[in-house]
Amino acid sequence: MATPKFANVPHSFHSELKRRISEYFLEVGKSQTGNSSLFTKAVILGVSFLAVYIHLVFFTPNLFFQILESIILGGLVAAIGFNVMHDGAHGSFSKYKWLNTFASFSLNILGGNSFMWNVKHNVIHHAYTNVDGVDDDIDIQPWMRMSTTQKKYKLHKYQHIYFWFLYSLLYIFWIFVLDYQKYFKSKIGNMPLKRMKLSDHLVFWGFKVLHLFMFVVLPIMMVGFSSWAISFLIFTLVAGLVLSLVFQLAHTVEHTAFPVPDENTGKLEDEWAVHQIKTTANFATNNKLVSWLVGGLNFQIEHHLFPKISHVHYPAISKIIRKTCQEYGINYIEYPRVRYAVASHVAFLKQMGSAA
Repeated sequence: MATPKFANVPHSFHSELKRRISEYFLEVGKSQTGNSSLFTKAVILGVSFLAVYIHLVFFTPNLFFQILESIILGGLVAAIGFNVMHDGAHGSFSKYKWLNTFASFSLNILGGNSFMWNVKHNVIHHAYTNVDGVDDDIDIQPWMRMSTTQKKYKLHKYQHIYFWFLYSLLYIFWIFVLDYQKYFKSKIGNMPLKRMKLSDHLVFWGFKVLHLFMFVVLPIMMVGFSSWAISFLIFTLVAGLVLSLVFQLAHTVEHTAFPVPDENTGKLEDEWAVHQIKTTANFATNNKLVSWLVGGLNFQIEHHLFPKISHVHYPAISKIIRKTCQEYGINYIEYPRVRYAVASHVAFLKQMGSAA
């Protein structure tokens, strides 16, 4: 499909919002990028990941601790993705470009590819959130139906039950299937992949080989195939489930919209910023532990409106955004608890599985 266009609005909501956020940072005298608390968190997560990995691979714990540490490793992979890689990929981790690049490269070490992520997430998802045929995040066909514009199959009637299993497979499919599909097809969904430079190809293959060695070859050599298989399955399934849930709770719940471009003009109804708010939801924003673990991605509205502002500032700017939404009559979607957001996602999946 052709790339949709957003409505042009004079004196737009977005321009007013940017003005107010800029004023806030000028008043408090803070940088919009990460601060010492974020850097400390990155060190804690990185050191914890290395410690658990080394103990699992080189010190062979008994079965109980092997399973426990594998679960923890899966959680750490997700946490590094949320807190370090995600901010780095958006250029909000640090004011230094090289440090952002270094942070985003954590994805390559963990088996993904930063080039593919940039195009899929930063370019496509952040521009055309919840637009079927463009946003690859809602394209889980034929296994799941995430929009009424997608074809419905009989199995979708049960997707609100089996989604737990499918979500758990995300990380395994991401590192072993999806990146390669994008690479060889030169497409992300229906959107063409931007041209890769030689360095992009070398990073893709170099880190894929490094990941295979670190997480498959070396562990098998050290602990044997059976022990490796147990740990690998546990940590990848945990990481996949956590990653999937956090991103799905942000956009595929009962109250979020799935706009369709006009057939004749190809235009979407709203300006870009209003589109982002209508297609996005927050959850558990008063829970500091959740915010710490998921890298502020429970403040998804703030992130989609200002992706180049580090997540450490989301609690503060959310007050400004919420107030501006009230003044403009725009619905600010938020679930006060994680379980409410999960329940809404389940209800949404059930609705998509039965709706015409």
